[in-house]
Amino acid sequence: MYEHTFPNKRFQYTLEFLKKHIDPNEAILDLGVENPFSEIMRREGYTVENTKGEDLDLDFSSIINSDASVVTAFEIFEHLLAPLNALSKIKADTLVASIPLRLWFSPAYRSKTDPWDRHYHEFEDWQFDWLLEKAGWEIQDSKKWTHPVKKLGIRPILRMFTPRYYIVYATRKKSR
Repeated sequence: MYEHTFPNKRFQYTLEFLKKHIDPNEAILDLGVENPFSEIMRREGYTVENTKGEDLDLDFSSIINSDASVVTAFEIFEHLLAPLNALSKIKADTLVASIPLRLWFSPAYRSKTDPWDRHYHEFEDWQFDWLLEKAGWEIQDSKKWTHPVKKLGIRPILRMFTPRYYIVYATRKKSR
């Protein structure tokens, strides 16, 4: 997935947000397979376990069997058909999750060669907030940022001003 590009800005902002809210002593279950950001978290002193590549729409075993106190999900829920199911199964009381936001001037991302590298959802912030609320989470903090590209054209100009990423820190609601 990162053969030709490495999302340095996204990783920097994600790490800053994670460090703001999560102590390195807390065990993390990171939804999604091992990736460059998993390694960045480990280098920063976090204990991270990743899911194994199972279809998180159908197989919740890694989520259910985890004793981690924190679940992270960085750009994963847009790939699921029914992210409510996975979000509802999380036992941890803390969640840090980010998503790419839907851009009105660009279609949803779809790799033509990798069926796992496709976005079924590209949320607006309020939709993601609602999803988290329905799954039993309360958002404590959030942040958005842009993702400019070094190209010419109308869309690249719009990307300079339109937020592309949204990250939240949420805690489990007390009454379940």
